[in-house]
Amino acid sequence: MDRAYSLGFEYISDTNAHTGRFWQLYAVADAVIDSAVIANQTGNTFTSVPLKAGDSIMGVFTSVTLASGKVVAYKV
Repeated sequence: MDRAYSLGFEYISDTNAHTGRFWQLYAVADAVIDSAVIANQTGNTFTSVPLKAGDSIMGVFTSVTLASGKVVAYKV
């Protein structure tokens, strides 16, 4: 996805479900994604995914719930 289309971001630092349309999750501190709904995902369920500070994952995320840590979710 072209970063020029980014419409800002949502800072996530709690364990609530955050909904919207996000194209990138960037860990600003070590984090664990408890669960996520991803529009273009195939394969196994996306749960308990660890991220080290500085890691990022790209996709079309419509819901993100953390178990711990802090991420920036860039909006589509």
